Amino acid sequence: MTSEYKGAGELLARTANFIGDHLNLYLTSGGKDGHILEYSHVGIPAYLGALLLETYGRKSGKRFVAPLIYGYYNQEWVIIGSKGGAEEHPAWYLNLRERDEVCFQVGTQAFRASWREPEGAERQAVWDYMVGIFPNYTTYQTAVTRAIPVVMMRPIEPVPVFTAE
Repeated sequence: MTSEYKGAGELLARTANFIGDHLNLYLTSGGKDGHILEYSHVGIPAYLGALLLETYGRKSGKRFVAPLIYGYYNQEWVIIGSKGGAEEHPAWYLNLRERDEVCFQVGTQAFRASWREPEGAERQAVWDYMVGIFPNYTTYQTAVTRAIPVVMMRPIEPVPVFTAE
């Protein structure tokens, strides 16, 4: 990282507006804008892909959409539940665990998908791949006692692109 990591709280406060603006751009453009973004605000002077993950609140049933950095590994899309190095899991991950399937959007394509968490050597290989895309994941993992989730998604069928509701 080019800037010193000061913890998840500081990072999330600093990036909250960026995340909201990014999500709005992605949704209102139908994925034409917002798919590839520059991430210097978190110390990575690189352009990275972001997908949209749709989950439903495990208590409220309310729809949530989260923009997340992703990778593509062995024909599956990969996302990481780092929450910027926070000690607790992100809400999207807790909500995801309540369902067998999920919907996600990459650019202008959206899918209903199955999901899973790799284990053992496969998990380590996928983790290493994702650290190659976004090195901050290593910093985040060393900052917490929880194992940061690695989630792999395999499309089942196309669905309409997401919209702002």
